[in-house]
Amino acid sequence: MRLAPRIHDLYVGRNVLATVLVVWLVLLGLDATLALSGEAKNIGTGSYTFGHAVAWTAYTVPRRAYTLFPMAAVIGALMGLGQLAATSELTALRAVGLSRRRIALSVAIALSLLTAMMVVNGETLAPWAQEKADLLKGSAKYETDMAVARYSGLWAREGNTFLNAQTGEEQVDEGGRSRLLLHDVRLYRLDADGRLASLTHAATARHDANGWTLEQVRHDRFGERSATRQAVASERWDSQLDAAALASGLVKPRSLSATELRSNIEYRKRNGLDARDYEDTYWSRWFYPLNVLALCLAAVPFAFGSLRSGGMGKRLFLGMLFALGFLLLQMFFGRMAGALKFDYRIAYALPPIVMLAVSGWLFRRRSS
Repeated sequence: MRLAPRIHDLYVGRNVLATVLVVWLVLLGLDATLALSGEAKNIGTGSYTFGHAVAWTAYTVPRRAYTLFPMAAVIGALMGLGQLAATSELTALRAVGLSRRRIALSVAIALSLLTAMMVVNGETLAPWAQEKADLLKGSAKYETDMAVARYSGLWAREGNTFLNAQTGEEQVDEGGRSRLLLHDVRLYRLDADGRLASLTHAATARHDANGWTLEQVRHDRFGERSATRQAVASERWDSQLDAAALASGLVKPRSLSATELRSNIEYRKRNGLDARDYEDTYWSRWFYPLNVLALCLAAVPFAFGSLRSGGMGKRLFLGMLFALGFLLLQMFFGRMAGALKFDYRIAYALPPIVMLAVSGWLFRRRSS
C-alpha cells in the first residue's frame, strides 16, 4: 500500500475535516453557552458582573475545545464517512480498488492534523487561558488582593501581611466538611515604614471550621540591629483571609503544562504530598493523541455496511455512543488508578487498547 497521498485521500480527508469542524463548533458553542448560563448564579457576588462571566467563558474556550475534540472527531468522522456512504461514493472508491484500511488511514491522517493542533493548544494556550479565567473569577467574586504566580505559588495580602503558599488543595474530612490545606507557607509582615518586621514559615496552613492553624512553624523577627528565631510545633493564626478565595486562586493541574505538571509531581513526592491529581492530568496529556486515534479508528468500520442505508440520526447516535462509552471507560480506569494507587500509564493505555482491538475485530468482520 502506497503511503503517498492521492487525490482520493485528499477528498476523503477534506470531507471528514469539514464535518469534524462543524460538529466541533456546534459542541463548543453549546458547551460555552451552558457555561455562560451557569455563571448567572455568580453575578452580583462581590464585584462579579455579566462582563466578568463573558470574559471567564471566553478564557475557558481553548480548554473546552481541547476537551471536546475527541468527541467531535468521532462524531464528525462518522457523519463525514456516512455522507459518502449514503451517496455511494464509498462504494465507488471501493470499486476502484481502495481498501477499507486505506480509507481509515486517510481519516487518521486528516484528523492527526487537528490532533496536533490540540496537543499544542493543551500545552500552551489552554493552560494559560484557564489560569487567567480562574484568577479573574476569584478576584472579582471575593474582591481580595490575590495573585497567582506560576513558579512561586499563591500570593495574598491582608493588611500589612503578605502570604505566599507554594501549593495547596481542598480536602474533605471524615465528617464530610471541607477544609483548605496550604503547603510551604510564608507570611511576610511589614512595619509602618515598609520594612520587613517578621517572616513566618510554616510547613502547612490548615483552614477548617475552627479557623487557621499553622504547623511546624518558624518565626524570624527583625529589629534595628538584631534578629531572633522561634520554632513551635503548631499554633493558631488569627486571620480573616477567606479560605474560599484562596482556594479559587490555587493553580489547578489543568492550568499547567506537561513540564510544569512533572515538576509539581516531583515536588509533591519529594515532600510526601499527594500527587495523584497531577499524575492523572499529566498522563492524560500524553495519551491524548492515542485516545483520539483509537476512538476514531474504532468507529470508522461502521461507515461500511449498515450505514449505507442509515440516516444522519443513526450515525450521530453511534458516534455519541462510542465517544461517551470511551470517555466513561477512561474515567473509570483513571478513578480506579487513583483509588487503588496503580500506575496511571496502565489506566490510560487500557481504553485505547480496547478500542483498537474492537476496531481490528470490526475490520476483519466487515472484510469477511
